[in-house]
Amino acid sequence: MPLLRQVPNLISLLNLLCGVLAVIFAVHNNLAIAALFVLAGIFFDFFDGLAARLLGVQGDLGKQLDSLADVVTSGVAPGIVMFQLLGGDQADFFTTAFSDEGNLLPFLGLLIPLSAAYRLANFNIDARQSTSFIGLPTPAAALLVVSLPLISTYQPTASLQGLIDSNWFLIAVTLLVVHLMNAPLALFSLKFQHFTWKDNRLKGIFLLCSLCALCLWQLIAIPVIIVGYILLSVLGNYWPVKK
Repeated sequence: MPLLRQVPNLISLLNLLCGVLAVIFAVHNNLAIAALFVLAGIFFDFFDGLAARLLGVQGDLGKQLDSLADVVTSGVAPGIVMFQLLGGDQADFFTTAFSDEGNLLPFLGLLIPLSAAYRLANFNIDARQSTSFIGLPTPAAALLVVSLPLISTYQPTASLQGLIDSNWFLIAVTLLVVHLMNAPLALFSLKFQHFTWKDNRLKGIFLLCSLCALCLWQLIAIPVIIVGYILLSVLGNYWPVKK
């Protein structure tokens, strides 16, 4: 049915809508709300490809639309969040930025959408990434960034708040995600091509551990999960699971 063919595209558009709303809230320095919309967009991003496979309507249009939505939700929005965390929320900022007293540091956060756009464009033409990833996926990078205002707002601790308030820490996070998104690092995909345990053991174990971590540590678990995802992928490259 023609209507069913549009279901995955509609899900991608919901991802884009969440990303646009996240940008609006981030620009107004409502970072926790912006982060929640990024999370919602990533949720939709997980299911658009799955819906396309289940309905048998995979195509180039859906692939391009998915990437365009990801540029906003997992690139522009977290980039503005980092811009604000680095001190970008100042009165008449763009006027003072280039004066003698200006602060250009927040612009470092805008490397995130640039890196995300490059990664997504490369992903669409790289046949090696059909079932796995080379470089950190943009949603994972976005999760790492937006977890910071979420932790600061909903689960603050003195030690973590000290880190989040540190420009050196924020610079390190920014440069790390910018590098990892386009690094020649093989990472397993969390998108299910099939639903047998044999083909999805690594994904299943990771998702189960992630759920346990979220139950134990709540929001603090998000950056731990991203780091665990990278480490588990690296280990899997050296000791692949036998089929």
